[in-house]
Amino acid sequence: MELGNVSQPVYGPGPQPPASSTPGLVAMVHGFLRLVQPHALPAGGCLLPWGESGRHANTLLGLLVYELGFLVCAAIGLLFIILVPLLGCCFCCCRC
Repeated sequence: MELGNVSQPVYGPGPQPPASSTPGLVAMVHGFLRLVQPHALPAGGCLLPWGESGRHANTLLGLLVYELGFLVCAAIGLLFIILVPLLGCCFCCCRC
């Protein structure tokens, strides 16, 4: 096994995603994820500083804005989970 020049390594291209048999589905999923969460993770990541309340509120607000798309999707999903069976029951029981 040849190590090459250890002090000045030469890197090849990065890892490539595996080839998919459904490129249309993969493109649709990535398009949805870019639509739901277009922003980058806020500076500081998910670390919440507990010492300073002002910074804590700003970091928490930044994370909520970052996750806003997923929160809206979850709210719409819960709304459908509750309303669809309720409306189905009303249509089934209260036919006019």
